[in-house]
Amino acid sequence: MTHDHDHPHTHDDHHHDNELDPFAARVRALETILTEKGLIDPAAVDVIVETYEHKIGPRNGARVVAKAWADPDFSDWLARDATAAIASLGYTGRQGEHMQAVFNSEATHNLVVCTLCSCYPWTVLGVPPVWYKAPPYRSQAVINPRGVLAEFGLKLPETTRIRVWDSTAELRYMVVPMRPAETGDLGEEELAKLVTRDSMIGTGLPLRPGSLSPSALWPPQADLGAGI
Repeated sequence: MTHDHDHPHTHDDHHHDNELDPFAARVRALETILTEKGLIDPAAVDVIVETYEHKIGPRNGARVVAKAWADPDFSDWLARDATAAIASLGYTGRQGEHMQAVFNSEATHNLVVCTLCSCYPWTVLGVPPVWYKAPPYRSQAVINPRGVLAEFGLKLPETTRIRVWDSTAELRYMVVPMRPAETGDLGEEELAKLVTRDSMIGTGLPLRPGSLSPSALWPPQADLGAGI
């Protein structure tokens, strides 16, 4: 297992997420105080959250992966300079200024974590899932990545190398999963529907053609913080 952490964490421009309930309580209290002081507009905050959860979400990343699957030249560009390749599709902005794409193969499976905070490429993956920010995931993904994947229902062959990438404020990672079998006749739009958020973090695999959900590959997220 290789743990890549080439860039020191910078704690500007992102939050420190610890225990979920206390953190949520603090956020709610802070939002109340700022609203009472007239410093923020709750409606504006709701619009931002709605945009990242539903309009951006992982859809941008899914389109990036689908294009890489369908276009070898784009795939090569994505491997060389993910920031530029992703920007060419119009996906740029805060929390996604510096990107690196890591490609799964039969020999290597990639897993992304942020061990100190919750650095995450919002512009391509949307709002991070609650388990991504939970201390158990952040620690165990490095210590026992194979066990973490098993918690998600993803059991890889012992011969498959698991490589862990530690995102920082300077550089954020996204996984390009392997293209599912029997998708040779699908266009980019159809391929994008098979790409899930978890497959771009590395805790899951893409959907199979004709499948409506990842089924057993994803356990209930509410249990992950405690289960890992």
